[in-house]
Amino acid sequence: MSGPPGPQVSAVVADAASVDCAIESRFSARAFLPRPVPRDMLEHILRVASRAPSGSNIQPWRVYVLQGDKRDALVRQVCAAHDAIRDDPSLAAHYAEEYDYYPREWRSPFIERRRQTGWGLYGLLGIARGEKERMHAQHQRNFRLFDAPVGLFFTVDRSLSAGSLIDYGMFLQSLMVAARARGLHTCAQAAWNGYARIVLPLVGAGGQEMLVCGMALGWADEADPVNRFETPRAAVDEFACWVDEPCP
Repeated sequence: MSGPPGPQVSAVVADAASVDCAIESRFSARAFLPRPVPRDMLEHILRVASRAPSGSNIQPWRVYVLQGDKRDALVRQVCAAHDAIRDDPSLAAHYAEEYDYYPREWRSPFIERRRQTGWGLYGLLGIARGEKERMHAQHQRNFRLFDAPVGLFFTVDRSLSAGSLIDYGMFLQSLMVAARARGLHTCAQAAWNGYARIVLPLVGAGGQEMLVCGMALGWADEADPVNRFETPRAAVDEFACWVDEPCP
């Protein structure tokens, strides 16, 4: 027997342009204001994001929200470790990522896109090739959460498989779009992954949890030039293939 449509299938998106705007205006903000984010707003964003799809509805995400003293303690500890590696590169072996976020061998066109992003950002900031101290300081902005008042850290149970990372990507995007809808900005950060041995104990994660990534969240500083940096996107006809036509 069929009944009336459920609230999800019958819901009407009244303003498609606003949905598109929330998606298209999402970018990796790298400078934030100290203005706090209300807890009820954070809880609402997380609740909305929890509607992201996942295989068999296993919902593999676990989120740790850091603000205030705990946030500042993590920033201090990871920045100290980052500085220590600069001074003694052999220490990097103590901070290995648990999974490969980036490929071990880069190929075209991915390496060109990566370089375009890296040197585009450094060029905007006036950081020239070879300026190692300035590069180090800019990279360390990750571990200062770009001054965002909220740090989010995402873990997944180690018993799960690679499919859960696909699920996680949909959850993270949902969270970032929900944040944009409320005037907030974000920066998803794989840079934290190498420092999981510091992050996980501080947030209280269990032994079965693996760090997926971190994220800075807050109100973007519109006056900071770094937030003018915009990464390009490939045109649809470069990545989409209609199977009855020649693929790009």
